[in-house]
Amino acid sequence: MTRAKAALIGVASLKPQRRTEGETTLGMLARVSAKAAVDAGIEKDAIDGLLVGPQVGETPQHVPATVAEYLGLKPTMANVVDLGGASGPGMIWRAAAAIEAGMCETVLCVIGNHRNPEAPRSPNRNPIREFDVPFGASGANISYALLKQAHMSRHGSTDADFALIAHWARRNAARNPDAIFHGAEASVDDVLASPLIASPLHLLEIVMPVAGAEAVIVTSVERASTIGARAAYLLGAGEKVTHRAVSQAPDLTSGPLKPSMERAFRQSGTSVTDMSLLSLYDCYTIMVATTLEDSGICKPGEFGAFMREHTFGPDGDWPLNTHGGQLGYGQPDLAGGMSHVVEAVRQLRGSAEGRQIRDPELALVTGNGATMSEAVALVLGAGR
Repeated sequence: MTRAKAALIGVASLKPQRRTEGETTLGMLARVSAKAAVDAGIEKDAIDGLLVGPQVGETPQHVPATVAEYLGLKPTMANVVDLGGASGPGMIWRAAAAIEAGMCETVLCVIGNHRNPEAPRSPNRNPIREFDVPFGASGANISYALLKQAHMSRHGSTDADFALIAHWARRNAARNPDAIFHGAEASVDDVLASPLIASPLHLLEIVMPVAGAEAVIVTSVERASTIGARAAYLLGAGEKVTHRAVSQAPDLTSGPLKPSMERAFRQSGTSVTDMSLLSLYDCYTIMVATTLEDSGICKPGEFGAFMREHTFGPDGDWPLNTHGGQLGYGQPDLAGGMSHVVEAVRQLRGSAEGRQIRDPELALVTGNGATMSEAVALVLGAGR
């Protein structure tokens, strides 16, 4: 008999019904999850991983974050498994793989759906629909403007501080022929002169949506060596989900990337000061500001001084988003986050033509979902 890969310690079911009038999927998932925790003999705080099915009627996207928020969980690994009737069994081995990888220790695998004959009459228990949208906090621009306003209020940061982030993104994009803003730099004054979209966010502090696609192929270290592939290596990873709706955020000036980066650094035996490249998710300038501070590279509230004291191009002392970041390269929907991985691999392999950094050894890559809600951090290395 081979070694066991994981232990299944708690199970639960809700009695099947032909109709569930007045029910919601979130409510049903909450009840069955609570029963499973009782069966396992654990408290909910012991759950640090979450796998859910794709059908949660109260939300069309950010499903794991919405479920985690409703259940009061803050997992260090969260995902959707969308395999039809194979989704349930598929969750089990993915949970085991995540535990084996050191991403989490105890995973809730939950799936279900209501069957309401008149769905429009059913309640919607998604907090974003109750606490955010009715008060005008609908859409990313408004939510990230709130985060920027909170940072300015708490730390005294200025519009010019944030404009420096956009300036460097556009300056780096000018060197990348694939960037949507190739050859189109923007000064700090240009950023500040651009229209206010959602105060205090200016137009040039916001990503431009574009079409595009990104892909990465991952194999074993042994296989890469066998076929002689030029490779970058995953050395550490971290993940954290804290909320979905900005009204439910634990903090408006620090986010789940902080513990995600801490885990990635711990797994890789590195620190932010060891990095050769910062490939940081940058849907808005505020996202880069908080990531810099949460990484420990500067103190809370001091990203502006850090930006003024350093240079961030491929030949700078802190190369940052050398492909232009999403603020300069463009955001091809969810592929925008993958562009930061692709750029890091190119830099670590020494194949970033026209923008190659010096002595590439380590790269920090970050990803962000919803409103500073879902976070992933990776440490990649040129050597294994």
